[in-house]
Amino acid sequence: MRTISAAAVTDTVARLCIQANTKLPDDIVAALDRDRNNEPWPLAKETLNLLWDNMELAEQKNLPVCQDTGMACVFVELGQEVHIEGDFETAVHEGVRRGYGEGYLRKSIVGDPLRRVNTGDNTPAAITVRLVPGDGCTITVAPKGFGSENMSRLGMLKPADGIEGVKNFVLETVRLAGPNPCPPIVLGIGVGGSFDKVAYLAKHALLRPIDQPNPDPFYADLERELLEEINKLGIGPQGFGGRTTCLGLSIEAAPTHVAGLPVAVNVSCHVTRRATAEL
Repeated sequence: MRTISAAAVTDTVARLCIQANTKLPDDIVAALDRDRNNEPWPLAKETLNLLWDNMELAEQKNLPVCQDTGMACVFVELGQEVHIEGDFETAVHEGVRRGYGEGYLRKSIVGDPLRRVNTGDNTPAAITVRLVPGDGCTITVAPKGFGSENMSRLGMLKPADGIEGVKNFVLETVRLAGPNPCPPIVLGIGVGGSFDKVAYLAKHALLRPIDQPNPDPFYADLERELLEEINKLGIGPQGFGGRTTCLGLSIEAAPTHVAGLPVAVNVSCHVTRRATAEL
């Protein structure tokens, strides 16, 4: 049995909150660089170059890459042989409070969805814990802005809708979103499970780097096909047209009921943020 202190969890989460909001992951940077060089439409190319400049300045000056520093979504893979010395969830929330304060990050969380009073420190975090074998603890902070989160959708399709129904649902989601999520976007797509499980799959899919295809060739082919079809829609960067609407997408699938075909699309903008550390 390995012991990890709550203080270590707090320190790690605080650091990851700042890192995730000021430095984009390497796969997102590479995709943005690739597409800004390959985009043929002049206005779209100029827009992508502006987004690139913004990203570089944010990293150089240690400033948020986007003004919406998001809800702190914290994903934890906790080893079964780990003992947390102290209250784990309290430690995570304290890390978010400290990280958003020390990093001068915008506080966007309201304590009640209807009474709308800001908590003042961006807590509570949205925490997802998965127990895994071993004595490690991996924490990923993925801040999620709601300009894109509000464009996400979940549908309970019929099994007869099949793969074409899933593809149509994804494409319709992108069409309905249009310029609202600040494209170019990144998509996390969940297929299967239950009503609640498929939403988790879609959000969790955003944690996989977009340059790593699904290990199942069937879903890897579907990812490539959907990306191609989305970029034919002509929405383009910030809705100005062009062929760069989506930088990449990832699909996660799970077993489901014989009578169901749940599908969820979690929309993220080009500033798809995540930072990971192991304790």
